[in-house]
Amino acid sequence: MTTKTTTYLKAASVEKQWIVIDAQGAVVGRLASFIAMRLRGKHRADYTPNVDCGDHVVVVNADKVKFTGRKLEQKTYYWHTGHPGGVKARTAGKILDGKFPERILEKAVERMLPKESPLARRQLTHLKLYNGADHPHEAQNPRTVEFSALNAKNARS
Repeated sequence: MTTKTTTYLKAASVEKQWIVIDAQGAVVGRLASFIAMRLRGKHRADYTPNVDCGDHVVVVNADKVKFTGRKLEQKTYYWHTGHPGGVKARTAGKILDGKFPERILEKAVERMLPKESPLARRQLTHLKLYNGADHPHEAQNPRTVEFSALNAKNARS
């Protein structure tokens, strides 16, 4: 008679990898879902929910992401200043044309991670977003993932 045991990862035994994703022409929601899964470690066979077993993800050309449909004009991001009547709003198109266009992808990934969790906040620090094609993480020997080639729906022209 054999018994099956479930193995759980320990934080010290996790080997993190570095991956690079080119976001040029990628659809925001699909890319954010892929990144969130990699940050959590759900692509691994030994995934453990309470251990940070995800990879480090470097995204280049984060300012060249695409939206489907009319989301560029219709999708609105809200925030509150903390003062009475301080609700502010900005469309996705204005954010992409603004000073920090990488925040579109950062917020999409952040909202796909667990809420109010110290583990999710730690996992989000493993996401590095860059607007250009260059990044300073060559010393980690990152592996390139062709996100657009995984599925025809992942990229827009």
